[in-house]
Amino acid sequence: MRRHTFLSFCFLSLSFAVANALHFYLDANEKRCFIEELPTDTVVEGHYRALEWSEPQQAYISDDKLGIHVDVEEVESGESVVKTKGPSEGRFTFTSHDAGDHSICLSTNYTSWFSSTHIRLYLDIVVGKTKANIEQDRSHVSELASKVRDLNQKLEDIRREQQYQREREADYRNLSEATNGRAVWYSVAQIMVLILTCAWQLRHLKRFFEDRQMR
Repeated sequence: MRRHTFLSFCFLSLSFAVANALHFYLDANEKRCFIEELPTDTVVEGHYRALEWSEPQQAYISDDKLGIHVDVEEVESGESVVKTKGPSEGRFTFTSHDAGDHSICLSTNYTSWFSSTHIRLYLDIVVGKTKANIEQDRSHVSELASKVRDLNQKLEDIRREQQYQREREADYRNLSEATNGRAVWYSVAQIMVLILTCAWQLRHLKRFFEDRQMR
């Protein structure tokens, strides 16, 4: 009678990606099952590699004839999630539809009850983050795009304001330079007036003293 060994382990409460890597042994007609407790809409990826015992070589070797069956089902509902038949090395992926325990079972394609073939099976299970909500992502992207547009508009307003301030600064600079130029010419004109006034006064005093000497 075909043996069925059911092992329960790897009880995980997941909020981030977790990888479980292990290896175990089973006979050709044996089936091994594992339990993963998963949240809703969680992506699970598995990679397996099976090696068959070789008596002549006294080692576990790869055999192209060896295949692996993968069966995944929800424990509570009994609904089949994955049912695949692959080579001795392969991958499987599924997404949990409901939260709860999921049974992951692996067996070989050898069906003889009297087979004495021994298998070493390597299994790596990666439980990922909750599946992305596409609509929410699109909404989030649209919101980001809107914020980027608003930011670009504000940057454009700031650029125009800076350009206006630079133009005003140039106008004030030109006005200041013109005012300074006028002030310089006004000062020069005042100096010339003072010089002329002094010259006229000196001339007038000279005539005044000459007239007094003549008397």
